[in-house]
Amino acid sequence: MAQRCKNFITTTAAACVLVMSGCTLIPGGHYEGITSGDKTTSLEQDLSKVNIQLIDSTLIKQQKLKSKTPTTSLSQGVDVSNYEYRLGIGDVITVGVWDHPELTIPAAVQRTAEFDGFRVQVDGTITYAYAPKVPAAGKTVVELREELTKRLGRVIEDPQIDVKVVGFKSQKAYVTGEVNKPGVYPITESPLTLIDAINLAGGLSERADWQVVTFSRGNTVEHIELDNFYAKGDISQNRLLQHGDVIHVSRNDKRNVYVMGDVNKVGTVEVNRYGLSLAEALSEVGGINERSANANGIFVLRKRNLEKDGVIADVYQLRANNIAALVFAEQFSLEPQDIVYVTSAPIARWNKVISLLLPSLTTVDALQDIDNQ
Repeated sequence: MAQRCKNFITTTAAACVLVMSGCTLIPGGHYEGITSGDKTTSLEQDLSKVNIQLIDSTLIKQQKLKSKTPTTSLSQGVDVSNYEYRLGIGDVITVGVWDHPELTIPAAVQRTAEFDGFRVQVDGTITYAYAPKVPAAGKTVVELREELTKRLGRVIEDPQIDVKVVGFKSQKAYVTGEVNKPGVYPITESPLTLIDAINLAGGLSERADWQVVTFSRGNTVEHIELDNFYAKGDISQNRLLQHGDVIHVSRNDKRNVYVMGDVNKVGTVEVNRYGLSLAEALSEVGGINERSANANGIFVLRKRNLEKDGVIADVYQLRANNIAALVFAEQFSLEPQDIVYVTSAPIARWNKVISLLLPSLTTVDALQDIDNQ
C-alpha cells in the first residue's frame, strides 16, 4: 500500500508540473513563475540543445532500423556440453553393489532413498562398508564411483558399483523480486540456467520489469537484457548458474509514459513487453480533446544525457490533421519515461511549448528518485 501511495504522489506531482507549465498555452491562462525575464531567456537558450523532428515515414524507418538486433551476438549461448555436477556437503547418495545384496540398502515402503542414503559429512567424506572416510565433496559421481570401486576391490573381486545422487542439498540459486514463486532452487545434475530458474519460479509477475533483471555472483553484479532473449532470441543473455547466484527481478515502476495536456484523461500509460505506440498511448487516455486540442500540436519529449550527447531532449512532433499522420502515430514506438503532450496553442508557438516542458523532464526524474528511496 505504501508503494502505491508513493507512485500516486509521483504521478500527481508530475501532472501538476506539466499542467502548470501548460497554463500559458490555454487562452486566458497565465503562470508567473516560469515566464519572467531571465528564466524565459534561459529556457529559450536551452532550445538550441533540443533535437526537433517530425514524425513521418523517414523517422519511422529510422526507428525500425535502430530496433534491429545485430545477428552476430545471437550465436553465443550457454555451453553445457561439459557440465558435471560436483558433490558438496549435505548431498545424499545411494550406493548399490551388484550381486551383493548385503551391501545394498533395501528399498523400504515407508522410507525414501534420501532418508536411507549416505550424506556427505561436514568434513566432505562419506563412510561405506569396507570404505570409511571416502572423500566425496568436490568429486563427480563418476569419480566417487571409481574411488569406491578401488576401496571395495580389496575385499570383493571386481565389484560392480552404482552411485546415484538422491538429495541435492549443497548448492542453491536464489530467485527474488517480481516472480510468481520467489524462492531457493537447487542446482542438480541437470544444468540450471538463468532462464530455467525464472521459469521454475513461475515466470515474471504482472508488475515485473521484463526488460532487465539483475544477476549477482559474489561481488559481481550484471544487468541481463531479458527482453533481448524473449523478443529477439539473443541467447547470449542466458547464464549457467552456480552455487550462491542471485537473480532479482525489479518492479516495473519506471516503465511508464506520461500523457499530459489537452487530452480527455491526463495520466500514465504502461509500456508493456510488446511495446507501446503513440496511438495506443493517446487511446488509453481517451484521445485528444477534439473541441480545443491542436491536432498539429502533439509532442513527444524524450530526455537525453546533456553531458554525454550535448542534447537535453529529443522532441518529436506529430501533425495529426490527416489519415497518414494517424498511421505514423500507430507505428511510432514510445519509450519509458517519454512525455506525450497535446497542446491547444497555435503551432507557431511550439518553441514556447517546448521551453515550458523542458524543466518537467528533470522534475519527473527527481520525483522518481524520491519514490525509489
